[in-house]
Amino acid sequence: MSYFTSVRGGALAVGAAMVFSAVSVLPAQADVAGFYKAKKIRVIVGFSPGGGFDAYGRLLARHMGKHIPGNPGFVVNNLPGASGLKAVQSLKAQPKDGTVMVIFNPGNILKSLTDPAKVKIKFTDVAFLGSVSSDMRVCYMWAKTGIKTWDDLIKRPQVNLGATSKTSGSYLDAALLRTLFGVKVKHITGYPGSAEQRLAIERGELDGDCGSYESIPTAWIKGNLINVTHRNSKLAPEGVKAPFILDLAKTEEQKQILGLILSINDVFRPFVVDKAVPADRLKALRDALMATVKDKAFLADSDKQNRTIVGAVSGEQAQAIVAGMYATPQALIKKAAAAIK
Repeated sequence: MSYFTSVRGGALAVGAAMVFSAVSVLPAQADVAGFYKAKKIRVIVGFSPGGGFDAYGRLLARHMGKHIPGNPGFVVNNLPGASGLKAVQSLKAQPKDGTVMVIFNPGNILKSLTDPAKVKIKFTDVAFLGSVSSDMRVCYMWAKTGIKTWDDLIKRPQVNLGATSKTSGSYLDAALLRTLFGVKVKHITGYPGSAEQRLAIERGELDGDCGSYESIPTAWIKGNLINVTHRNSKLAPEGVKAPFILDLAKTEEQKQILGLILSINDVFRPFVVDKAVPADRLKALRDALMATVKDKAFLADSDKQNRTIVGAVSGEQAQAIVAGMYATPQALIKKAAAAIK
């Protein structure tokens, strides 16, 4: 047999396989489109209206339908409670056909490991559609404190940092500074919200804060009223050259503890469905989410709403990140729990 004949035969075989593949896929696509045509998908937001998770849920709902076969409509419902945990729990009572999705605080994933008595959900038991954005978390100090760098922060005899509660992201980030790096943090908790914390910073009651970079008032950034001492996420906000906290770890154990705790920043705006959703619909929803975060109209809308879209994660990637967290040895999980107390 000549080389040409061999290649030609191989090409014919590949062509036949492609035709067979197309024939086998098209009915599945038609089934998905047939199911979703004239349907509505409910997005359940685990928080009250007006907050960040609500904004991202509504933002996705306005654009995702055109990327799903059958072009279903979307409706958003709010079900606040336990940082979105109540909304995730509600999936048990919802249809398992791919018409209900939930957005919640990913801190619950970590808490299900470090405090399973309070969070009794295994997040490997839900199907992730993906995360529309990762979190760019930083710790910053008010410029008048004179704390400009990580070294300044370490040397400070006392650093006053606030939080709404001991379960808030601000508290957890500050606790890591205290327990792993020896920063002399004085926690002041009980603030009603971030607005009150900002006023306390301006008054000098607090030295700074840890949180999402996008939540820092633009006037503070433009006016050079703050100094970012370090980042708690791999992604660096534009213009911020502060070190990543994982790179500041001095031992392998510190890196492992931080790696587990900071994993939730990579899936910071997560959408999930019940794991019983049929595979073809799950794939369609996952594909649609990733197509949406690249959609020009969606991105223009997010800019208009001042919502950062950066580091989107696919459903498969999110599922792998969460599975990796659950594969963490119990001894390390216990140390991580102690690090955020």
